[in-house]
Amino acid sequence: MEKHNLTMLKEFILTGITDRPELQAPLFGLLLIIYMISMVGNLGMIILTKIDSKLQTPMYFFLRHLAITDFGYSTAVGPKMLVNFVVNENTISYYFCATQLAFFIVFIASELFILSAMSYDRYVAICNPLLYTVIMPQRTCWVLVAIPYLYSTFVSLLVTIKIFNLSFCGHNVIRHFYCDNLALLSLLCSNTYEIELITLILSVFELISSLLIVLVSYLLVFVAILRMNSAEGRHKAFSTCGSHLTVVVVFYGTLIFMYMQPKSSHCTDTDKVASIFYTLVIPMLNPLIYSLRNKDVKYALHRTWKKMCNVFSTV
Repeated sequence: MEKHNLTMLKEFILTGITDRPELQAPLFGLLLIIYMISMVGNLGMIILTKIDSKLQTPMYFFLRHLAITDFGYSTAVGPKMLVNFVVNENTISYYFCATQLAFFIVFIASELFILSAMSYDRYVAICNPLLYTVIMPQRTCWVLVAIPYLYSTFVSLLVTIKIFNLSFCGHNVIRHFYCDNLALLSLLCSNTYEIELITLILSVFELISSLLIVLVSYLLVFVAILRMNSAEGRHKAFSTCGSHLTVVVVFYGTLIFMYMQPKSSHCTDTDKVASIFYTLVIPMLNPLIYSLRNKDVKYALHRTWKKMCNVFSTV
């Protein structure tokens, strides 16, 4: 790491979500509620899909890892963002900023490919139901989540090390509420062509490859559904895919809006709103979408609640 960074720059200043005093308290309350619902929902989904015997299937295995990634990147950003509402100086240390960026990239990139794995799982379940257990054993499921985690860790380390090995020249005001790579790139005094090219290539690869898997999987699923003779079968197939499709559309749509638009089109306030949506709102919505639309999850929650009540009643 360059000596200049170590001696001249020890912390960054985050401008936060807004500089209007009258909005600080309402935004803090709203975002705190959103974050708490997100934490309870995702931790609940992780625990429920782990302990309930009826949810030990590939679909809920992937759903558990979706909840882990949601929990991961919202926690990388949320607590520090909330703390900045109640402190006088919205600062973040140089190394904590690098750590925040690294963890955020790991979980956000992993979620892209876990959503792809979930699409492939639905394709196999609907198009090859008789071979489902053969094609999707536990070993295959672990491979489909291990590869995204390993790839995302590599990408995270590559991007973070590249950015923080460049010179910031004392410019330390990040016009965001967390250490986003786009906001950090604007502070660099060094030649940023290489890291910008790497970031663009990786972002395009991740979005297009994962989205392509989703689109192909669901195209084959819809063809299979339309060929079904039973109206009840079609309805059941659509209902099992509906929750996942909702999550995919919201998540990919927000990311494409945020990262694939030209640099000249970026607006700080618009970027902050989009960032709030995919760092806090989407992780809150995902467990709600799956729990409210999924009978198995609702029944599992009911069974777990009854067991807890029985345990407490005997104490």
